[in-house]
Amino acid sequence: MNGQPISRALSRLIVDGLLPRIDRRLEASRKPFTDQSILRPHASSGPWTATHYGVFIPDLDSPYRYLNTMTLIGAIGAELFDNDYLTVADARHTATVLSSTASGDQHHYRAYDSQRDCLFAPDGSVLRWGEDLQIEVDLPRVTVRGRYQHFSADIELTVTDQVSYFVKTPIYDHLSLLAEYTGVIADATGATAINGLGTFEYARFLSHQSLTRRALPSQLKLPIDFFTYQIIDLGNRTQVLLTDVRARGAIACRLAHVRVLGKSTEVYTDVRMDVTEYREKPTIDEQGRSMRLPRRLNWTVRDDHGHLVLAVDGLVDSPLRYGHGRGYVGAYSYTGEYQGNPVGGSAYMEWVDTAR
Repeated sequence: MNGQPISRALSRLIVDGLLPRIDRRLEASRKPFTDQSILRPHASSGPWTATHYGVFIPDLDSPYRYLNTMTLIGAIGAELFDNDYLTVADARHTATVLSSTASGDQHHYRAYDSQRDCLFAPDGSVLRWGEDLQIEVDLPRVTVRGRYQHFSADIELTVTDQVSYFVKTPIYDHLSLLAEYTGVIADATGATAINGLGTFEYARFLSHQSLTRRALPSQLKLPIDFFTYQIIDLGNRTQVLLTDVRARGAIACRLAHVRVLGKSTEVYTDVRMDVTEYREKPTIDEQGRSMRLPRRLNWTVRDDHGHLVLAVDGLVDSPLRYGHGRGYVGAYSYTGEYQGNPVGGSAYMEWVDTAR
């Protein structure tokens, strides 16, 4: 741990002791989402340190495989997600956009000054990162307009009230809303119409980064050191969200949300994720930092009675795009079974691993 003041013991105290007492994610995930008023950017006023908006489409035909729009307004003060070399004069005013597909050069990652380069309506109705990205939110309608160097994306989502909470506490909320979408991805070769099931996501964070304009030194950052989030479209209007988050070996979140359009969401806590093979060599980012990335992985999800719900074997076979904090996004091909029936296709993956 190299002497970090936030020790392994403290991580376990928070994750194993405090969070279970204050987190309401399981019960909230089984109720309809009704509170659009929380979806605010908090870019110019407290108390929230940072907010996140995201739109994720997990299963597109080749060459795209997926489309992600991952944004962050503010700095979290967490080991996994802070890229301090991108910090603007006041770290709390740093905003980033990562948008990509698996096709060619379709990869945009950039930092902005939220006070100078961006426009964020206080109610969250219009969100603009320079000339690159605009998101408009008026539930149930969300529109995304991306204009990047190598591609563009226009997406319109019809958002449902089917919500999945990864965290729901007084200091951190993170939710995903099931959505239907239509849209167009375009580049120099032409335009492709897309449609299907995706997600609209929002998070808000309160951390000690809010106390200072300087980026927190590494030894004071929140010691979250492993994160993966994966989305699988199983067909038949069924979407699976798989999450594994750890802090110094303590499990902060390991869940599977299975949601069927028009029906309730099932949340499973008996979840296991294993990497069966890593890439031969670590991947080196633009700052010279190395990270182990998976080549093969699998998931197993069981219900409260130990019965198998979902088994997935994945082969990561797309380019991995840098910029999910210190980590990467991409796609993998998978086979497996869901409720006793064979499944297969392409899944979306986010992966950040700074564990030492």
